[in-house]
Amino acid sequence: MRYGTLRTARGPRLVAFREGRLFDLNAGSSSLPSSLREALQEDGWREGLAAAAEQAPEVDWTPADLLAPLSPGKVLCIGRNFAAHAEELGHATVDARPEVFVRTATSLAAPHADVARPRVSDQLDYEVELAVLIGRRGRYIPAERALEHVAGYCVFNDMSVRDYQITREQWTAGKNFDGTGPLGPFLVTSDEVPDPHALELSTVVISPDGGEQQLQRSSSAMLVHRIPELIAYITEWATLEPGDVIATGTPPGVGLGRTPPRWLVPGETLVSKIYGLGELRNRIVDDSP
Repeated sequence: MRYGTLRTARGPRLVAFREGRLFDLNAGSSSLPSSLREALQEDGWREGLAAAAEQAPEVDWTPADLLAPLSPGKVLCIGRNFAAHAEELGHATVDARPEVFVRTATSLAAPHADVARPRVSDQLDYEVELAVLIGRRGRYIPAERALEHVAGYCVFNDMSVRDYQITREQWTAGKNFDGTGPLGPFLVTSDEVPDPHALELSTVVISPDGGEQQLQRSSSAMLVHRIPELIAYITEWATLEPGDVIATGTPPGVGLGRTPPRWLVPGETLVSKIYGLGELRNRIVDDSP
C-alpha cells in the first residue's frame, strides 16, 4: 500500500493511494490520527491503515495538494555512499563507517513544491536518494533484523547549496536551507518492495522550453553501505523511532562533480524518480525578497 498526506481546507488528511486514486483514511476511520508519523507509532499500524483504506471514500486531488508523507522526528542522511559519487568529488575510497549528517524538518519540502534557489547563492545542486522510513522503535538493532524496523520507502532529493557546504568543516548550513529537501510522493510499504537494493534512481532536469537532460541514473544495488548496515550503525549511537527517515546517499552525476559545475537555475523543473516508488517534480524559482 501507499500512504501520504494531503493538504485540504480542513487541514492535513491521511490518505491512501491506489491505482491512481486517492482515499481519505481519516474519513474511513475517525480513530486514525491525521499524521502518518503518529499512525506509525501505534501497534498494528499496518492492519489499522489497511482496514481504514477499505472504508475510505475517494477524494479529488492534484499532485500540488500533496504534502511530504510525514514530518520526521529526525532525518539522517548518508554522505558519499556510492563509490562513483565519492570518486567524482575527489574521494578515492569510501569510509569504512557510514558518514552521517542531519537535516532539519524545515529543510524538507512537498513532493511537488517549488524550491527556491537561495538569494545568497547560485550553487543549488541536486541529489536523488532512496529514503527509508522507520516503522518500529529500536536501539542496537542487529543488521540481520534491521529490515523488520522499516515501514517503507520513498523518494528524496538532498538538494545542497554547495558554497555553504564545502567551504566549511560541517555540512549543516549547505544541507539545511529551508524547503530544499523534497520528500515523497508516498510512503510505499516495505511489503511492496521485495528488494530495496534493486531500485533504479534517476534525475532529469526540464528546461523552460521543455527540453530534458538526464543528469543521474543508477541503482540502489550500488550502495556501499546497505540499509541493514546503516540501521545497525546508526542505532549503535541513536534510537530510531517510528517516522524517522534515513536518506541513503546519492549516485554520481551531481552538479558539483561536473566540469564546469552544473547548478540548478530558476525556470527549470527537477524530476527525481525511483522506479516503483514514484517521482518528485519540483520547479526551481527565485527566492522571494
